[in-house]
Amino acid sequence: MRLGVNIDHVATLRNARGTDYPDLLEAANIVLRAGADGITVHLREDRRHIKDKDLKILLQNISRPINLEIAPTNEMISIAIKHKPHACCLVPEKRRELTTEGGLDLLKLESRLCPKIKKLQDAGIKVSLFINPDFSQIEAASRTGSSAVELHTGSYSDCNNSKRKKEYKRILDAAKFSKQFKIECHAGHGLTHNNVAPIAKISEITELNIGHSLISESIFIGLKESVKRMKDLIQSCGRKNYKK
Repeated sequence: MRLGVNIDHVATLRNARGTDYPDLLEAANIVLRAGADGITVHLREDRRHIKDKDLKILLQNISRPINLEIAPTNEMISIAIKHKPHACCLVPEKRRELTTEGGLDLLKLESRLCPKIKKLQDAGIKVSLFINPDFSQIEAASRTGSSAVELHTGSYSDCNNSKRKKEYKRILDAAKFSKQFKIECHAGHGLTHNNVAPIAKISEITELNIGHSLISESIFIGLKESVKRMKDLIQSCGRKNYKK
C-alpha cells in the first residue's frame, strides 16, 4: 500500500503570515525521505493554500509522483494539462467549505466528466475520482474510463466507535466491489495514526492519501517522524494482512 502525503497545510501556515516559509519544497523532501511514496497537493480555485507557482516548483524539483487534486473545472483541467503531474484526483469543491465534505456525485456528473477525464489521459495523466464508498458511484466511475477511485473516509474518521464499524464496512465492501471493475482503489480523508490501521488492512486499497493529521502531529514530533510512523503503521498492517 502506497502512502501519499498531502502537504497543503504547510502552505496554509506559510500563507497565514504571507511569508516564504515554511518552504513547501523542503517539506516535500522531508516527507519523501521519511518513506512517503508520493506528494499530494490540492490546488483550490480560491488558492487558499497551494499556489500555482508551488505546483510548478514541486514538479520541477521532485522526481517522485505528484498527485494533483483539483475541481473538475475548465480552468483546473487546463492547468493540469499544462503542468502534467503524475496523477490528478478530481474532487468536489465548495468555496465556503473548510475541507472537502464528500465525494463527487458521478450519477449526476458522469457525462460531463468523461471528456475532461479523456483530456487528462490524452496528456498522459492518470485520473482518479474522489467518491463516497457507494456501489453505484464505483459503477459510474468505471464507465468514465478513470483508472482509479479514491474512497472518501471522512465519515469513518469523524464518527464515534458505535457508528465507525458501519462506516468501515461501507469502505471495505466498496473496495472489494471496485476490484470487479479492475479499477484501482485508493482512500483518504481524516485518517490519523489512531484510526488508520483498519483501513490499511484492506488489501484491495493500494494507496492512502493523508495530510492534515500528519502536518498537525508534526508540530509535536516533527514532520519526518510523523510520516515515518504512518508509513510504519501501514506496512505493519500490510504484513499482518499478508500473513492471513
